[in-house]
This record gives sequence, structure tokens and C-alpha cells, in this order.
Amino acid sequence: MSFYTLAISTCNPLFQTFNNRFCPIKTYHSLQPCNKSSYNNGGLSFSSNPCFNISSNKSANKRSSSCDFKLRSSSSSSAAADVPESINGTTDANERVRILQLGSMFAIWYLLNIYFNIFNKQVLKVYPFPATVTAFQSGCGTLLIILMWALNLHPLPKINTSQFRAIFLLAIGHTAGNLLTNISLGKVAVSFTHTIKAMEPFFTVLLSLLFFAERPTLWVVSSLVPIVAGVALASFFEVSFNWIGFGSAMASNMTNQTRNVFSKKIMVKKERLDNINLFSIITVISFLLLAPTAVILEGVKFSPSYLQSAASQGLDVKELCVRALFSGFCFHTYQQVSYMILQMVSPVTHAVGNSVKRVVVIVSSVIFFKTPVSPINSLGTALALAGVFLYSRAKRIKPKDA
Repeated sequence: MSFYTLAISTCNPLFQTFNNRFCPIKTYHSLQPCNKSSYNNGGLSFSSNPCFNISSNKSANKRSSSCDFKLRSSSSSSAAADVPESINGTTDANERVRILQLGSMFAIWYLLNIYFNIFNKQVLKVYPFPATVTAFQSGCGTLLIILMWALNLHPLPKINTSQFRAIFLLAIGHTAGNLLTNISLGKVAVSFTHTIKAMEPFFTVLLSLLFFAERPTLWVVSSLVPIVAGVALASFFEVSFNWIGFGSAMASNMTNQTRNVFSKKIMVKKERLDNINLFSIITVISFLLLAPTAVILEGVKFSPSYLQSAASQGLDVKELCVRALFSGFCFHTYQQVSYMILQMVSPVTHAVGNSVKRVVVIVSSVIFFKTPVSPINSLGTALALAGVFLYSRAKRIKPKDA
């Protein structure tokens, strides 16, 4: 292992403050042996082994100072390689931790979604008031959000008037979408509702084209064909088919995708909220909208007097309240986790995860509720879900510039 120390004279202004501007020194140099253990120049210390000094045969400008640079020979490059290896090792470890964390969050997202759909369906079977149930679920979420802010688990949001106006519009779409979904779940099987909701990409493309003249690529349009065909096939052979359930699920697709499409255009870019606070504000507004809506549409159906009357007719009120609380908790937390995942991954990756989630929910609900499914119905559902997956992949393909 050998080291060299290079002494070169600097010239002003070409060699100042180590800005990589070296001046040519039109002199001859000679090598002189030296033995020094360290060198310090301007606060920069260099260790040194026996080396050679390259000294100029002419004196430099009086204002110039000599500066020694150590040039490490190729035989000692292995020592420098240790640093990148340690950095790469740390990066790999951090990446493994991130993948593990992300995988755990996806698993929690799916599990909470499964439990929500099961508890929600059980509640709606014996308590057919979807507006009241949706308001109750948003109320549970609002309580959890207030606790989160009160305990400083997440910082309070700071929003201005323009931001609130934009968020309020998103909250209207969010509220309508959740209410219509619960209406559908109360009328048809969980698996059928989620099969219909696989049509969401179709409405995204349609609304983007109508309102913003965003032309989809050929790959995107091609992916919509199996989605539409699959939903149509599943609908024709669905045992629990109901026009109210079918129409409300389709309407929820429209409202949810209207919210998503317009959110890209109206959200304020400056002072942007993080996803958790954005979802929290939307949830609180949604509860404030749903509470009076439920009373107007269905009356007061969660009062002690009504529940006592229902209990006299055979309704297990305690069991109803427990399942309603579980559904409200799962409803809020699965959406919260979804927004947290969206903050960690790209929208396309999140869309792929959402399509997989829909498969998991459909399969689990069919098994739990023992829903009768014909082979053609299964084929239609599989075709629609495959189209959703292809759509998420097609969105990755960037169109070529004309």
C-alpha cells in the first residue's frame, strides 16, 4: 500500500476555496521523499504513510499557499470500498423494514375491510336503515378523530377558506358514495355489490373525458372491455339481483369517481394537507351532513324508545349495538389505513392493492355468508376483476409524445 502527497501551488483566482478550478503551473516538479504521519491544511487533516512530495522548482505567488493532496494508489482501493458497502447494507436493511411495514399495513387494510363488510351486512339485515347506519359509522369515525387530535397523536390541521371549500366538495361526494354503497349492501349480496363497484375505472375514464377532455390511451380503453363485460355477465346471473341494489352501487361508483376526478383539479397545491388530516376533515364533515339527512329520510331510528320497541319485536338490541360499533370502528380504520398506504406508495400501486382487496372481500363474503354463486356468475366476477387489474397496469404506460 502506497500513498502520495501532492504539493501544488495555487493561483488566484482560479484555485480558491476548493472550487475545482485548478490553475496550470508552468514549472517542472521533482519528487522528494518525506516521512510524516499527518498533514493539516485549513482544517483538513490527512493521514499519511511514507510518501513523496512533488515540489515546484519555482516559488509561487507570495499570497498563494501550498496545499497537499493525498492520492491513494489503486492497491489501497479496497479500504475505500468499505464505506459504500456499509451504506448499501444500511439501505437494504431500511428497504426490508419498509417492505415489511407496507406488507403489514396492506394485511390490516384487507382484514379490516373484510370485518367491516361482514358486520355491516349483519346490521343492515336486521336494521334496514342505511342512512342511519352510515351516519352512525361516520359518528364513530368522528369520535376517533377527536381523540386522535386531543391526545396529540397527529397534529391539528390548519386550513384556509379556499382549502375548506375544496374539501367540502370532496366530502359531499364521499358522503353520497358511502350512503349509496350501504343502500346497495342492504339490498343485495356483498359479493355482488363489490362486483358492481369494479366498474369504478369506467366512470373515471368517462368523467375525465367529458369534463376535462382527457383522452384515454388504447391500453386503458382495452382494459375497460373485460370490466364492463364481466359486470354485465355477473348481473344477468346474480341470484340476489335487485334494481335498487344495482342502481345504488352504480350511483356510488359515479359519486366516488366524481370526487376522485375533481379532487385532482380543485385541491390547493400550496400548504397541502397530509392524507390523514384530509381524510379526518372529510369524515367530520360527512357526519355533520349525514346526521340531519338520516333524520329527514328515515326519522329518528336510533333513539332508546325505538330500540326498546324493536326489542319487543324480537330484535337483539345489545347484539345490534355491538356489531354496529364494530362496523363503525372498522369502517373508519380501514379507510384511515388506506390513506396512510396512499401516502407511502404511488396511486397506481394503491389501485392495484385496491383491486386485490376487492377480490379478498368478495371471496371472504361468499364463504362467510354461504352465498350461492353459479359458474357463469363466478366467471363474470373474475373477468371484471381481471379488467380492473389490467386497467391499473395500463395506467402505468405513458402515451408517446406526438
